[in-house]
Amino acid sequence: MNEESDLLTLSDAASEGQPPVEPPVAAPAIGDDDGSSLAAYAQRAYLEYALSVVKGRALPDVVDGQKPVQRRILFTMDQMGLGYSGNTAAKPVKSARVVGDVLGKYHPHGDSAAYDAMVRMAQDFSQRYPLIDGQGNFGSRDGDGAAAMRYTEARLAKITRLLLQEIDQGTVDFVPNYDGSFEEPYQLPARLPFTLLNGASGIAVGMATEIPSHNLREVADAAIALVKTPKLSDEELLALIPGPDFPGGGQIISSSSDIAAAYQGGRGSLKVRARWETEELARGQWQLVVTELPPNVSARKILEEIEEVMNPKVKAGKKALTQEQTQLKATVQAVLDGVRDESNKDAPARLVIEPKSSRTDAQELIGALLAHTSLETSASINLTMIGIDGRPMQKSLRQMLVEWIEFRQTTITRRSQHRLDKVLDRIHILEGRQLILLNIDEVIAIIRASDEPKLALMERFKLSDRQAEDILEIRLRQLARLEAIKIEQELSELRAEQAKLEDILANPNSLKRLMVKEIEADAKEFSDPRRTLIQEEKRAVAEVKVLDEPVTVVISEKGWVRARTGHGHDPQGFNFKAGDGLYSTFECRTVDTLLAFGSNGRVYSVAVASLPGARGDGQPLTTLIELEKGTDLVHYFAGPVDAQLLLASSGGYGFIAQLSSMISRQKAGKAFISLGEGETVCAPSHIAGSTASQELLAATHVCAVSNAGRILTFAITEMKTMTNGGRGLLLLDLEDKDALAGAAAYIRSVCIAGVGRGGKERDETLEIRSLNNAMGKRAQKGKKGDFGFKPNAVMRML
Repeated sequence: MNEESDLLTLSDAASEGQPPVEPPVAAPAIGDDDGSSLAAYAQRAYLEYALSVVKGRALPDVVDGQKPVQRRILFTMDQMGLGYSGNTAAKPVKSARVVGDVLGKYHPHGDSAAYDAMVRMAQDFSQRYPLIDGQGNFGSRDGDGAAAMRYTEARLAKITRLLLQEIDQGTVDFVPNYDGSFEEPYQLPARLPFTLLNGASGIAVGMATEIPSHNLREVADAAIALVKTPKLSDEELLALIPGPDFPGGGQIISSSSDIAAAYQGGRGSLKVRARWETEELARGQWQLVVTELPPNVSARKILEEIEEVMNPKVKAGKKALTQEQTQLKATVQAVLDGVRDESNKDAPARLVIEPKSSRTDAQELIGALLAHTSLETSASINLTMIGIDGRPMQKSLRQMLVEWIEFRQTTITRRSQHRLDKVLDRIHILEGRQLILLNIDEVIAIIRASDEPKLALMERFKLSDRQAEDILEIRLRQLARLEAIKIEQELSELRAEQAKLEDILANPNSLKRLMVKEIEADAKEFSDPRRTLIQEEKRAVAEVKVLDEPVTVVISEKGWVRARTGHGHDPQGFNFKAGDGLYSTFECRTVDTLLAFGSNGRVYSVAVASLPGARGDGQPLTTLIELEKGTDLVHYFAGPVDAQLLLASSGGYGFIAQLSSMISRQKAGKAFISLGEGETVCAPSHIAGSTASQELLAATHVCAVSNAGRILTFAITEMKTMTNGGRGLLLLDLEDKDALAGAAAYIRSVCIAGVGRGGKERDETLEIRSLNNAMGKRAQKGKKGDFGFKPNAVMRML
């Protein structure tokens, strides 16, 4: 079942705030054999529930940026008179009183749902532009909860005028509340796109949203630019809105292309790090002070993460700290002396980091903390919301602004028409009054003499019912000469306003000019400087300093691995578990990397420095990686990152790759060698790169051998280097039921190993003369070799 597409179909019926029109399928009675009816009912019921969560709880509306509970809280507080009258703020009231009205009138849910939403709207570290002015304890960035609603007080913030100011001017539709006793706004007439200003976060059924906050001035400028130039390019739009502006500041270090991709596709992830400064102390001492943190990161969380690094706990299932934990602890302790939180009311974020000594390098210290704590983290972007058509959808930045502009044009049109109707009605009334003031004596006589003065006045002076009723209700004081002058002045002002309103309604350019003027005025009143710095930086890498020493990596046939200090060890001196034996040894250095090649074509990488010591039988390599079920490790290689390897598969294909291209930070490895059905990975062959003791001469040729004993050699220049892996080029043209035993790069000789009669292992070394006899072009069939055994591997001889 495609859940999302079904949700979108159902939302068509609910796009006007109404439930789906199709009645639910009746549940089958007990004992009903029609299983399809039950399935249909369950599907229908689940989709209706999903839709109610999507539209009724979790996702904001693109036009006002509010979820239903937020919209109801703001509307309720506005009805309670908790907003601003001019520049005068209302007196705050107990939060419990607000929550009670919200639940009783519009939101029939638990009080915690309403109060939690109310608290979030009052937190300046949660919203870029808080909509509620909270008095009392409304929580902290460190995760401290707000005080109970009976203790806190609240009123609307001044900026909420941009959401509620025009609500009684016919700008939006009202719908009945849950029991039909009250009406609530379906949307709020937002004068700016609050979906971008404050962002939103929520998890629905089958979809989620994560919209970051943005700077009001930048969003206003972008909206104005799109109103004036609807075909504004993406580059020009992103120049106006370069990226999110988080409440707590911080620095976005992602590239402009990554930010652009997230905004254009509606989904992405940005790298954000804290901002800090260096404070000089007495006697040459210094300390780092973190003043801004990434979104959803608290000083308490940073302290906990540093404590975990400095005093790590033994992992579940382990008897002692891992080598990685020990090395990380030593690395951080070498540069860090201590951390303390000095955050207070005046400094919302102040984390003091003390170096081990005044000689500690500041970049090394902050780099270690960035790599191992949330001082550098990811901020996801998922621009999913309820669109102007009532459908939940993931939108681009441009779509969000375009839909808000369309909504704003509609609200200005409705507001203007609403005002024009009132102006015309007032003009109509004043024209009637003006007429009777000119004939006041006759009007008085008609009223005194007539049994039905209303009809008589309407017939004599051609008045409407509305005008006649107004005249009969008029007070005597309004018959003075001064009143006639006031009526003339008011009529003049109203007719001028009528002309302006009619121009706005008839002329799209006039409407756009008014929209731009209002956006500029609102931006001037409420804009503030950007808090989040956008400056591309390299991501901090989690590096653990490793002493560069010679080491020999020993790997058994069953995948047990260990590292022995030094070189020149006799392989015959290594012991293994019963039934196990030596696969190979690799003389390398502690700073090198061990690669393990899986039967599924994935390559798994492990730092040589993290391998267990040579005591005992070592450790299964599978405990250091995450191997897929049904996958076996078939080959290994350990060496420096600049080593070049020839990789091949039994299907006869191969390519060249550098070891650095195969390294992955994930324990699950990296998909690198593409295999056909039934194919296996051949042993890798070292082409070039430094070894533990010398620089390996670059190979000049390739030798490919099949299981059937066919051999082909060709120049290595015919090979292709692939940084992202793949299938490669055809090395040897194989006959049916034949397979590639292996391929090796060489200069002078290769060793071909295999199995002879009786299962006895055999090998043969081919020198340059024999290899030249099989010389040809890549992808040829090669020549039949007389080995006397079935080849299964080819190795380079140094």
